[in-house]
Amino acid sequence: MIHPLTYIHPDAKVAPNVKIDPFTVIHKNVEIGDGTWIGSNVTIMEGARIGKNCRIFPGAVIAAIPQDLKFAGEETTVEIGDNTTIREYVTINRGTKDKWKTIIGNNCLIMAYSHIAHDCEVGNYCVFSNNTTLAGHITVGNNVVLAGMVAIQQFCKVGDHAFVTGGSMVRKDVPPFVKAAREPLSYVGVNSVGLKRRGYSLEKINHILDIYRVIFVKGYKLSKAISIIEAEFPATDERDEILSFIRESGRGIMRGYTSRTNDDIS
Repeated sequence: MIHPLTYIHPDAKVAPNVKIDPFTVIHKNVEIGDGTWIGSNVTIMEGARIGKNCRIFPGAVIAAIPQDLKFAGEETTVEIGDNTTIREYVTINRGTKDKWKTIIGNNCLIMAYSHIAHDCEVGNYCVFSNNTTLAGHITVGNNVVLAGMVAIQQFCKVGDHAFVTGGSMVRKDVPPFVKAAREPLSYVGVNSVGLKRRGYSLEKINHILDIYRVIFVKGYKLSKAISIIEAEFPATDERDEILSFIRESGRGIMRGYTSRTNDDIS
């Protein structure tokens, strides 16, 4: 199951039924779980923790030191959950003393040429399309889809079930359940297709949509919108998740969409 042209450091912990193709290098202080496949020319560096039944395609580099000038050689990790696929030439850097680890959850698909920087936390069932780039200290929730060439600024947060369209620059936090697009990044609706696929009823989707109309469409200041939602909407898990996300936002949330005028275009 392990090709003779693969190098594995004697201190690495590799489960018996892991398959590793030729010309891959496994450094010390690495753990790889049952059923995982690692393709050719992969480099897995010190501090990697890879779960069960993962697939790592050729050219990927896992757990390289952070691209952060403040990094002082501290012992940190990258933790990748079970059933996650890492496609060609993906790079995932280990943490710094801020969080001590970079985390990728279970059942994720990270497509080719994506980069996940130090101290990022990515939830479960996420899909990052080709050339997605996460700077350091980013938090991404569960069931998030980032389309191709999305770039996210450091310390941003993306809520559960969000969808960000291709080529977007994310400079503000993206709340849960939304679709985000345009430049600057704006609310363009609720991710109803994703929510339906995950079993959300039409009633729940409409409830979420009504909340976001108050936040993004009606033109209220954010503090006023929150007051209206608390007073007029029944307490639900979805309502409370949205309000908690907004209150805890460090960078502030993205804007609501407004149509461009002729003056804007000229």
